[in-house]
Amino acid sequence: MRSTLIAQDAERTFVLVFETGDEVIDEITGFARDQHLTAAHFVGIGALSRLTVGYFNWETKTYDHIAIAEQVEVLSLAGDIAEHRGQAAIHAHIVVGKRDGSAHGGHLVEAEVRPTLEVVLSEAPAHLRKRYDPATGLALIDLREDGS
Repeated sequence: MRSTLIAQDAERTFVLVFETGDEVIDEITGFARDQHLTAAHFVGIGALSRLTVGYFNWETKTYDHIAIAEQVEVLSLAGDIAEHRGQAAIHAHIVVGKRDGSAHGGHLVEAEVRPTLEVVLSEAPAHLRKRYDPATGLALIDLREDGS
């Protein structure tokens, strides 16, 4: 993956260009760690050779995994980065299109790029933290000033 800083005012904005074989969540997580990002959002388009999406199962409070093992177009990738337990936590959703024009989507669990993925990532001027929510079993963004 390559990246470049394209703006730096109240927030930094980067363009991330992924290459064949890059694993999306791992690369974004590493980039966020290297850039000390604790609050950001991103969007992207491109193509993938395989991916796994998740559907949040309310009854079990876990993600049911759905594997897609074929070349797809990334129609929409949207996500955020927030701090959780001192680490960058990525939360992303994706919609992909198959050869027949059908679309599939969900919570992005993992994805392998082929041939490219272009992501625009903007740092938010405020620090975001996630906290464990016992009602859902998920780490959710906590907007309270004290984080309690």
